[in-house]
Amino acid sequence: MSLDLTAEFSMETVGGRTLRVARWRWDQPSEHLPILFFNGIGANIEAVAPLAEALTDRPFIMFDMPGVGGSPEPLVPYNPFTMSWTAKELLNRFGADRVDVMGVSWGGAMAQHFTLQHGDRVRRLVLAATTAGMFMVPGNPAALTKMANPRRYVDAAFMEKHFRTLYGGLTGGKEEHINRLTPPSPRGYMYQLLCMLGWTSAPALPFLKKEVLIMMGEDDQIVPLANGKILEALIPGSRLEIFEQGGHLFMLTHREQTISSLRGFLDAPDRQDRKAA
Repeated sequence: MSLDLTAEFSMETVGGRTLRVARWRWDQPSEHLPILFFNGIGANIEAVAPLAEALTDRPFIMFDMPGVGGSPEPLVPYNPFTMSWTAKELLNRFGADRVDVMGVSWGGAMAQHFTLQHGDRVRRLVLAATTAGMFMVPGNPAALTKMANPRRYVDAAFMEKHFRTLYGGLTGGKEEHINRLTPPSPRGYMYQLLCMLGWTSAPALPFLKKEVLIMMGEDDQIVPLANGKILEALIPGSRLEIFEQGGHLFMLTHREQTISSLRGFLDAPDRQDRKAA
């Protein structure tokens, strides 16, 4: 896929696993912490490139999961613990001692696990269109069956036809999104599904001492809004923002609102400073 990106790409081998990594503005001076981003299931770096490009004043790093995008086929399965360790080692390699973490959908679960496992490396957490794991409120069965079909990545006509059923909400920008996708390998997709099998963050979230922004689409067919309300109830002091008429891809259809919300949350004074004032 040929895209005009300002990202610096590299292939990094960590713990015997090779991953395609993208970094934006990494060596440019910034008063902000980098964002470590975890993507949705089967989604390649390019799918989120517009978000990384729009956050022009801060470094941003993400990677393709094994068998997804430009990362080689996985040889053995992985789990949230090993992949969080891998992400931490990547941050070490690039000299990032502390980050803000963000994840969308499947990646939102990874973002939660990374924050719980490596809390000393995380300042703030953003969770978009995601859940607390296996205790989630399930989505629309019609959407879930099509989501489980990798054909949505290889057949543009299939994605076009079922886009509204799959993602819900407004459908502006769908052609751009479809054109940015590359299909994961069957094994890569299956290992991502297996990674979160039986996983939940629910018992640990009440003890999470981070500032957390939860972003949910009002009309998400894959991860219903109720899951965001569960996260808000479980995480002390968290804030839920609902995107009206937003589906699972509200970051695409509500781009300006998304960027504004992220900046407002990430740039706000620390909670302790607000209390002192």
